[in-house]
Amino acid sequence: MNRWWLLAGLWLLYTAFGLTATAIAPLVLPIERELGISHAAMGSIMGTWQLVYIFAAMPGGVMLDRLGGRTALFIGGLLIALSALGRAFATDYWTLLLSVGLFGVGGPVISSGAPKVVSQLFTGSDRGFAMGVYMTGPAIGGVVSLTLTHSVLLPFFDGNWRSVLLLWACFAVAAAVIWVVVASLTGLRASEMAVAAPRLPQGQLLRELVSMRAVQIVLMMGVGVFLFNHGLNNWLPEMLRSHGLPIVEASYWAAIPTVIGVVGSLLIPRLATPERRFRILLALSVAALLSSVFLQFVAGPWLTLGLIMQGIVRSGLTTVLILTLVELPGIGASRAGTASGLFFSAAEVGGMLGPLGMGMLYDASGNFHGALAGLSAVAILLTIGTLRLRRLTPVPPVVLRT
Repeated sequence: MNRWWLLAGLWLLYTAFGLTATAIAPLVLPIERELGISHAAMGSIMGTWQLVYIFAAMPGGVMLDRLGGRTALFIGGLLIALSALGRAFATDYWTLLLSVGLFGVGGPVISSGAPKVVSQLFTGSDRGFAMGVYMTGPAIGGVVSLTLTHSVLLPFFDGNWRSVLLLWACFAVAAAVIWVVVASLTGLRASEMAVAAPRLPQGQLLRELVSMRAVQIVLMMGVGVFLFNHGLNNWLPEMLRSHGLPIVEASYWAAIPTVIGVVGSLLIPRLATPERRFRILLALSVAALLSSVFLQFVAGPWLTLGLIMQGIVRSGLTTVLILTLVELPGIGASRAGTASGLFFSAAEVGGMLGPLGMGMLYDASGNFHGALAGLSAVAILLTIGTLRLRRLTPVPPVVLRT
C-alpha cells in the first residue's frame, strides 16, 4: 500500500509541474501587453526553461541516483515554486526570462525522478500503469491552467495575472512538502538502498549508455516528441484564437487534448507491454502526423479530430518512450535516474525549439500553417525512428495463458 501513497505524492509534484509549465500559455496577451514584448520574444521566454533543462537534466539525474528520490524530488518541487514566484514579480523581458529559466533547473528533477521511483516500486503492467497515473498530473495541471485562468481566476483576481502565478507557486510548495512527508513515512530511502548497484564513474556510465544504438534512437525520438508536444502545448490557445475563436472559448478548446490525455495516460502505458510496445509507438507517431494536418482546419469536425488526436499523442508518446528506455538491457532501476536525465537532456532540445520555432514562423508568415507543416515532418521522422528501434530491440514472445 505504501507504494500507492508514494505514487500519489509523485502525482501532486507532477501536477505542480504541469500547472507551472503551462501557466504562461493562457496569459500570453496580458503579459505581452504589460511587459511590452512580441510573439517572438514570448516564444523565446516559453522555450527558455527547455534550454536550461538541456544542461540541468544530466546533473539532476546524477543527483537523483546519489541523494535518492525523497530529497531530490523535494528540492525539485521547491525550485518549481520559486520559478512561479519569480514570474509573478517579473517586471520586464529579462526578469520573466530568468524566472521561467529556473523551472528548467527544478523540472528535470521531477521528470527524471518519477520514472526512477516508479521503476523501483512497480513491475510488469503495473509499472506502465503507474507511469500513466503520474503522467495525468501535468495533464490535469494543464486543464486547470487553461480552463480556469480566464473564466474563473482572472475575474476573481480582478484581472491580475500575477496573482494567478502566485497561486501556482503556493500549490508547488504544498506539493513538495506533502511529498517529503509521505516519502519519509513510507520508508522510500530503504527501498532505494535495496536496489542500489555499485557506482561507476559518471563519465564511464554515460559513455556506456550513449554507446548503445537503441539508446541513441530513443534520444533522437525524444527530441522530436518534445518539439511536437511543447510547440503545440504552448501555442495552441493562441493558434485557436488566430482561427477566430474568442480567448475564453479558445482556452476551453485548447483543453480538449489535455482532457483526452488524462484518459489516455491511464490506458495507453498499461497496454504498452514489451510485446506490444512498438506497435503502440507506431500508432502514436501516425496519430501525431494526422493531428498536425487536421489542426490546419479553422473549425468543424476535422479540427476537433485533430485536437483529440493531439491529446492521444500527448498522453502516450513520452511515457512509452521512457518506459522503453528504462527497460532496455543494461539500464534497470539503479541507472534509471541517470538514463532518464540523459533522455530529458536530449529531448528538451526539441522542447526549446518547438515554442521558439513556432513563434518565429508565426511572426514571419502571420499564421501557423508553416509551423504545422514542420510538425508533420517531425511526425514522419518519429514513424521512421520507431521502425528502426523495433529492429534493434528484442521483443519477448507473447505468453498464451489457458
